[in-house]
Amino acid sequence: MVTTATVYFNEARFELLKLSRNRSYLFSMIGFPVVFYLLFGVTNKNEVFHGHTIARYLLAGYSCFGAMGSSLFGIGVGLAFERGHGWLEMKRASPMPAAAYLLAKLCVSITFAVGISILLMIVGTALAGVQITALEGLKLLAVIAVGVLPFASLGLVIGLLMPSNAATGGINLIYLPLSFCGGLWMPIETLPHWLQVVAHGLPSFWFSRLALRTLGYSNSSAVLAWGLLASYAVIFLLAAAFIFRRQEAQA
Repeated sequence: MVTTATVYFNEARFELLKLSRNRSYLFSMIGFPVVFYLLFGVTNKNEVFHGHTIARYLLAGYSCFGAMGSSLFGIGVGLAFERGHGWLEMKRASPMPAAAYLLAKLCVSITFAVGISILLMIVGTALAGVQITALEGLKLLAVIAVGVLPFASLGLVIGLLMPSNAATGGINLIYLPLSFCGGLWMPIETLPHWLQVVAHGLPSFWFSRLALRTLGYSNSSAVLAWGLLASYAVIFLLAAAFIFRRQEAQA
């Protein structure tokens, strides 16, 4: 007898297996944060910013960058592809709980996000001499695991709206500006003042503030940051639910 827990577990396991075999996904989601960190973090390992090295600062930023990518592409592109090729319709017709499909994608996104952060910690420690305690590392991983939720919700919206052949390009037009303007690629203080003002309205900025707090950089309010990220997640989820029901009504 197949239990509900078994259905949820198998759906997550097969989703992880599917993405693990997708070389283009692995290369882009793991390769980009690591390569960017090597270019901007490791090569500037002796530069100091706010009493710490740039490599340590960017460890938090590129961990957020990788986490955002794993959720936006893993959920957004995956959902758009499966919707465009009829796989989502088959899932709807099956007796599998709808939540199992979404939770599987979320769990896999979190798994990749945490894995990318661990890899960046290893690279930073080995090649840039970054000093990070076990407690700081665990706090950073916890922020990464929970902080992907609003971006996973945004991925749902994009996946429901975008055609499968345009999803990747559409997500890049959102993902890259969010990363740059949110201060993930370089300290936000180095950006023009007007961009610093704009950044305060972006979920990527508050995500990075929480990650930076774990390494002793940001003094932003954690309550405010978590509250804003939760608000973004709820807004995107409500939008996804509205779009989903509208598409069902039109089908």
